[in-house]
Amino acid sequence: NLCLIILIRRRKEAQNVTNILIANLSLSDVLICIMCIPVTVAYTLMDYWIFGEAMCKISSFIQSISVTVSIFSLVLIAIERYQLIVNPRGWKPNISHAYWGILFIWGFSLVISIPFLIFHQLTDEPFKHLAFHSDFYKNKVACIEAWPSVTERLIFTTSLLVFQYCFPLGFIFICYLRIFVCLRRRHGKIDRMRENESRLSENKRINMMLISIVVTFAACWLPLNIFNVVFDWNYEALMSCNHNLAFTVCHLVAMISTCINPIFYGFLNKNFQKDLIVLGHHCRCSASQE
Repeated sequence: NLCLIILIRRRKEAQNVTNILIANLSLSDVLICIMCIPVTVAYTLMDYWIFGEAMCKISSFIQSISVTVSIFSLVLIAIERYQLIVNPRGWKPNISHAYWGILFIWGFSLVISIPFLIFHQLTDEPFKHLAFHSDFYKNKVACIEAWPSVTERLIFTTSLLVFQYCFPLGFIFICYLRIFVCLRRRHGKIDRMRENESRLSENKRINMMLISIVVTFAACWLPLNIFNVVFDWNYEALMSCNHNLAFTVCHLVAMISTCINPIFYGFLNKNFQKDLIVLGHHCRCSASQE
């Protein structure tokens, strides 16, 4: 992800709307890798919180921001591809629009994630009535969401599911469906020129890369979203299985999404592969000189 951001930043010819939004997607992935994955893994394995109250609030806050930024970056990419292919004579988003869009989705993500800052807190309540290992958990705390009421928590988590997952993916699906239909119609025209055929092939390649990123993102986050829905609406169902194991598996699958962006971009972009080799060679040369 860092290499992808560096290469797009360094190569002027790579700084188009799609690539800038992909770099923003990579930035949100890096944020999750640094701020969320280590903390969540440690908390799940240890079963108690050791990172202090500030990190208790910040960790979930950052994860919510990153997920929202990622999905809405994919929404903006879908809009850009739609305008380019389905409505080529209409409004064209430019680099300035891309930066304004990025600014907006970061602001929107911050706003809808504020409840995580407010309602996450440290408490020893889960350890007070343990029948086993009571001495071990003495003076230990857990990081939990403490809402004024169950109804408010359900309203927030359900709204978050809709705005972070269901609605954006539905919108993206409609955009790419229209793009697919449009490309099929153009491909069926016999009187197209060879240069148009080449452009059509390039559009297909780019769209395949972007659709692969979207589909894998949706698939990776689906298990964790299902887990959260069951946890919120029917917690008793989780008592019949290993709660920590189920959460860990779902969370690890979700975190795989942070790796898919550069993988798909690299496999389907020969220029990126060449630039990555050059960057690696440059880093080795710099290291050897030192």
